[in-house]
Amino acid sequence: MVATAPLTRGFNCANCGAAVELRALQHTRAVACTSCAAIIDPRDPTVFVLQTAAARERITPVIPLGTRGTWDGQPCEVVGFQRRSIEVDDTRYGWDEYVLFNPYRGFRYLSEYEGHWNDIRTVRELPRLESSGKRTKISYRGESYAHFQGATARTDFVLGEFPWRVRTGDEVRTADYIAPPQMLSSESTDDETTWSIGRYTEAAEIWKAFSLQGEPRSASGVFANQPSPYGKRLKRSAAVFALLAGLLALFVVVRLVSADRERVLSERYVWRPGAGEPAFVTAPFALREPGTVEIALGASVQNAWLGVDLALINVDSGTAWNVSREVSFYTGRDSDGAWTEGSRSSRVLLPAVPAGQYYLRVEPEGPTTSPQVPYTIQVRRDVPSLLPYGIAILLLLVPPVANLLRMASFEHRRLQESDHSA
Repeated sequence: MVATAPLTRGFNCANCGAAVELRALQHTRAVACTSCAAIIDPRDPTVFVLQTAAARERITPVIPLGTRGTWDGQPCEVVGFQRRSIEVDDTRYGWDEYVLFNPYRGFRYLSEYEGHWNDIRTVRELPRLESSGKRTKISYRGESYAHFQGATARTDFVLGEFPWRVRTGDEVRTADYIAPPQMLSSESTDDETTWSIGRYTEAAEIWKAFSLQGEPRSASGVFANQPSPYGKRLKRSAAVFALLAGLLALFVVVRLVSADRERVLSERYVWRPGAGEPAFVTAPFALREPGTVEIALGASVQNAWLGVDLALINVDSGTAWNVSREVSFYTGRDSDGAWTEGSRSSRVLLPAVPAGQYYLRVEPEGPTTSPQVPYTIQVRRDVPSLLPYGIAILLLLVPPVANLLRMASFEHRRLQESDHSA
């Protein structure tokens, strides 16, 4: 039996002779030389080379190995780096992973893809299958995660120390499940399955934690577990809408209750076909205060119609508000039974009419073959109109609806990157 030598703080690479320093010591299962990228087993007494580096482009980590910082309230050091990739529709997509080490808390990981970062740690508690329909869902610690993507991940490049025997070319089957900003991921081989949970993290947090120089790379596109920036905006705009709509509703109730609805004119007339000039004017009436004026027309028509051109005219200024109203009512019977169509009444609201003396000019019109038709005209002042409040509600809806549409677009873009895109 070959004895295993105790780990030391470092040794010389058996492939190129460069010095290799160990930071995680007994926790390290493989280390990639930072000089030649050969992968070495630090526990072998001969410092055995597990894999030599193939001729390929060297990758420089954004966070240099040996960088120390405080992450999640604990001191840690970056001890390893790997580039991994998956193939989708004949195109390879690569991302970077950093191995963080704390001697008391072990390992955790940072991943970066197109400027999107995740803080990752392995978990021992297994998620529970929630549903296995068109889009599988799993449950972990009371939260539901929806399947996002499955693929085969390949290790393309490694540097530094790893708590497992890493090799370039290693492949694992992956499955990602999301509940933004969280993501549960599984990595499976024929021998085992490992679960990890990632939390979407802003690059600025990482730059601050590790005192990195320069500015982080701008994030491109929408990442799997990237939280929607419109979620909070939608909640805020919906809360503001609810508050203002509630106040508006209260104002409407007060307005409806307090409105005078004073009747200033109520007259009954008869339309007689062929009776000469039909136009006439009413007696003057007073509008004591400015506001909305309602003119209502009612007629006892039966299988007939009656139209009336009306003008509300100010006695002193001659200013006129011209409107036309028509009423019609028809009845009959067919194979489906009795039917009716139309209405015997009609009204119009004139907003912001100044106070003063007014009269109506009335010009009725109807079919010449119809019998005489009795009709009434009523004028009321201070009649509340719901139209302005309806317009106000629509305007108040603009921010939440806009945020809802933006959020839907964001989620659509997210889904386009998944196995479940339309």
